[in-house]
Amino acid sequence: MTMIRRLVVGAMMALSIAASVDAQPPPSPAPAASIVLVHGALIDGSSWRGVYDVLTRDGYRVSIVQQPLTGLDEDVAATRRVLDQQAGPVVLVGHSYGGAIISVAGTDPKVKALVYVAALQPDVGETSAEAAPPRRPASEDLRPTTDGFVFLDPAKFSADFCADLPKAQAEFMSRSQMPVSGAAFSARLTVAAWHDKPSYAVIATQDRALDPAIARRMAARAGSKVTLVAASHAVHLSHPRVVARVIEEAARAIK
Repeated sequence: MTMIRRLVVGAMMALSIAASVDAQPPPSPAPAASIVLVHGALIDGSSWRGVYDVLTRDGYRVSIVQQPLTGLDEDVAATRRVLDQQAGPVVLVGHSYGGAIISVAGTDPKVKALVYVAALQPDVGETSAEAAPPRRPASEDLRPTTDGFVFLDPAKFSADFCADLPKAQAEFMSRSQMPVSGAAFSARLTVAAWHDKPSYAVIATQDRALDPAIARRMAARAGSKVTLVAASHAVHLSHPRVVARVIEEAARAIK
């Protein structure tokens, strides 16, 4: 009798486990869109690490452009090389000066949405400097080189660029700057992809490099969906989850 009871109990447990497995929801399909991230002036692609971690954890394929900051044409070409490696639709994301780059490179038919992160959104015929003139006092802390590149005074880097980051991180960034060609900001755009593609803008309300009022005007002109974040110009470093969520929103909206 005891043996029969054990067999019955065992059968019931097996049925219960099988039913539980059957009741589990199927795994979520991998996101259809790839994400390409373009850094801005004075920093490099490693600045996207926090955003990258969130996006890849959520299943997105992410590529990061390491453009040379030697001029708009060269930086667009570097971005197009990465776009050429993508299969399927792409969300193209730019920070700061990277916004000018994605406005041009974003005409690629693979690009289905643009995300501007504390970024320039110049129009056709405009230069980056005309769309968003350098903001004081940060503009007074720029240090030109003899060959036409620009650094930000390391002593002022934290206050002007990333006041909401830890002191040690800001200090390291100030000493590892990628100088940007001054000519990049005087190159006129011949196309602006935001005219034809949906765009999103993350605007840092405590930005000392890009005037938030100008950022709002550019976003309004482009018809971008705006997310406001109380952050410095380095909003993608200080608030990577917020920035990643906007990028994912853009990806989910792709038809």
